[in-house]
Amino acid sequence: MENNLLTALENNWITLVVSAVLLGGLYFLAKKRVGFGTRVLVALGLGLVAGILFNNFELETEGVGTIGSIYINLIRMIVIPLVFVLVINSIISITNIEFLRKLSVKTIAWFLATTGVAAIIGLLVASAINPGAGFELTTPENFVAREVPSFFKVILDQVPSNPISDAADGKVVPILIFALFIAVAIVKVGAKNPESVQPFRAFIQSATTILHQVVKFVLRFTPYGVYALIAVMAAKYGWETLEPLAMLIAVSYIALILHFVFVFGGLVTFVAKVNPFKFFRKAYPTIAVAFTTRSSFATLPINLEVITKRLRVSPKIASFVAPLGATMNFNGCGGIWPAVVSVFVAQVYGVALTATDYVLIVVVSVISSIGVAGVPGPASISTTVVLTAVGLPLEGIALVVAVESLIDMGRTAVNATGTTVTALLVADSEGEFDREAFNRGDEDDLELNPA
Repeated sequence: MENNLLTALENNWITLVVSAVLLGGLYFLAKKRVGFGTRVLVALGLGLVAGILFNNFELETEGVGTIGSIYINLIRMIVIPLVFVLVINSIISITNIEFLRKLSVKTIAWFLATTGVAAIIGLLVASAINPGAGFELTTPENFVAREVPSFFKVILDQVPSNPISDAADGKVVPILIFALFIAVAIVKVGAKNPESVQPFRAFIQSATTILHQVVKFVLRFTPYGVYALIAVMAAKYGWETLEPLAMLIAVSYIALILHFVFVFGGLVTFVAKVNPFKFFRKAYPTIAVAFTTRSSFATLPINLEVITKRLRVSPKIASFVAPLGATMNFNGCGGIWPAVVSVFVAQVYGVALTATDYVLIVVVSVISSIGVAGVPGPASISTTVVLTAVGLPLEGIALVVAVESLIDMGRTAVNATGTTVTALLVADSEGEFDREAFNRGDEDDLELNPA
């Protein structure tokens, strides 16, 4: 065992030493009170440069990857209790049931509408650029297409049967539903006998305050985790991996950027009526963390901080929209990606898509984004559902698996940003957005800096 440890350290010592120096630089920036968003951006750049060098010299990155995994594990540690407590705290603070109904309808409507628009953008960009033109068909021999669970199986899996087991397995949707039952019961009982639920209300409010502090502790590790995750990702993909699918990567990111700039920017500008540049600057921590972690759940804690502390949306709106968005808002994974892959696969296999096929792709993308809520790997499942609906060969998914992780970074950033935008839109429509505080500046950024 000792020999194995020494061998592992010998294989990773160069990358660990280089990373230690760079992480020390990030810590120095933190001590100098450099803003959180700036440090995340610097970590992103350092990780990219370091990863490219590690790849060029064929160095081991397992040790660096462990740093990133530790950060992800710390995030996962707080997601389940955070969702449970925040959903309950959000609902028990809403005494008007009609307000809760409107909040639910508006939130889900924005999620589905933006996913549908995302699918249209994906179709238009992919059709215009033809990412599958001239592609040589090489399907990996060991590829096995993911099985699409039946609609009823998906529904059944989301219903909590054992909340303790669901929490241990990291199943967020069942915990969210369980929390909804608890919250509604508190409101119902409290309406008749307020004293009987007061101790539990006080416990939830206290737990919310404590968990927010835990979140701040964990978020201080974000720049270091971002560096490690990006370094490993950059070291993994060399040009020989990217070259055959470079056009698909380009098409995907063009579609993601167009959706990001014109759809999100347009909604923020013309619906919420706020400065889009100021919005994206304030939302940057969410975008950066989503991009590097590739997980909406991992981004949830920082997204809550961004929505409430930087965008100045009321906590009761943020606590409802953000957890729900992490489970069912898939603009990137459920909208753009299935559409782009459908066009790509059709071009590779020489299948001519009709106008009816295009409409079907958009409709099925929106529907599947609801159906895969809470299912691991929603992008893969959504893409499988869409390809099946249009009658395209599922083997086509194997052609894109080599770079899907790379594209998933952009998809997740769009997903998380979509949730942030929705929170702003819903809050603005319900008078829960402090516009004056939003316009004052980024002085609250210091709250994410170490003391």
